[in-house]
Amino acid sequence: MVILSAILYLIGHHPGLTMLTLSGIGLGAGMLLAIWRRQVLWCGLVIPFFLFSSISYFIVPFANALFLNAFGTSATAIIVHKQETNEMLNESYIWDYDAVLKTADGRDLALQFSTTSVAIYPIRNEILIPPEDDPFIVKYIPGFERNIVIMCDESSYGKRRKIERDRAPVEKAAGQYAVSPTNQAFIKEYRAALQAFLRKHRDDADPDLILEYEERLNSLEQTD
Repeated sequence: MVILSAILYLIGHHPGLTMLTLSGIGLGAGMLLAIWRRQVLWCGLVIPFFLFSSISYFIVPFANALFLNAFGTSATAIIVHKQETNEMLNESYIWDYDAVLKTADGRDLALQFSTTSVAIYPIRNEILIPPEDDPFIVKYIPGFERNIVIMCDESSYGKRRKIERDRAPVEKAAGQYAVSPTNQAFIKEYRAALQAFLRKHRDDADPDLILEYEERLNSLEQTD
C-alpha cells in the first residue's frame, strides 16, 4: 500500500518527470527488443508509454482518490497558505497550497499540493478545495503521509456547501410563493421543498435556519 501510494503521489505531483521517465522506459525497452528481435518496429513501443504518461496527468488524481478512500486512515488537516501561480487550467489560475496534517497518532506534518495534483473524494467534475484556516477531513496511507485525499462531504466546508445547495430549491419556491401566495401549485412546491430540506438537514444545519423553515412550513399548513 505504501509503495502504491508513493507512486500515485509522484505521478500526480510530478507529471513532467513522469512523462520523461515512462517515455524513456518505453524507448529503452523498445530499442532492446528491436536489437534482440532484429525488428526496428519495436522502437514504436515508446508510443503507448508516452500516451499513458500524457493521460495519467488527468486520471491519476481520480485513481488516487478512490485508492485512498478505500484503504486510507482518517485524519485532519488545515490549509495555512495559498498562492496563485501563472499557470491556468480551464481558464482559471492554478493555486499552490501549504497545509499541516495531524496524523492519527498525533504528529504534525507539512504538506504541499496544487489545484491540479490534489485528490478529492467524492469524485466530481469540480475541484472543491477547503478555505484557509478551516480544518478538513483527509485520508492517507500510514508510512507515506504526504499523499492525502480530501474528504469533501465529511468536512465542514463540504457540509456547508451541501446545505447551501439544498437551500436553493427552497428559496426558489419561496420566491414563487411570494409573487403568487394563492397559487396551489406554488404552495405545494414550497411545502415539498421545505419538507425535503428539513428531512435532510434537521441535524446538521444551523438551528436558527431549521427553526425558520419549520415556522414557514407551519405557516403554509395554516393556509390550507
